[in-house]
Amino acid sequence: MFCPQCGREYVERVNFCCQCGAALFTPPASRKPLQRSRVNRKIAGVCAGFAEYLELDPTLVRFLWLMLVLFGGCGLLGYIIAWIIMPEEPLSQVSHAAASGVSPQAAPNR
Repeated sequence: MFCPQCGREYVERVNFCCQCGAALFTPPASRKPLQRSRVNRKIAGVCAGFAEYLELDPTLVRFLWLMLVLFGGCGLLGYIIAWIIMPEEPLSQVSHAAASGVSPQAAPNR
């Protein structure tokens, strides 16, 4: 293992260089748990939950799921199973998201 800044060689795995202090190892980022979204939901928050977990646009996931329902045949059953199995996002994360500027979708008044 070599330090990218000073070039010092290390035999064992170390997190920081002893000579220059550069970081040599960064731990992998922890992933969000797979859970149904409370903020960005249309029906049950399943597609938005998958989108947050996979770091994709929720509209893209909804479109792909709709194509699976129409052409795959098992998409509706998969959605219902995911609705039952996936836990809902805790309220503490929803209040944190609201504080950071993400607002829940308002229902249209009719």
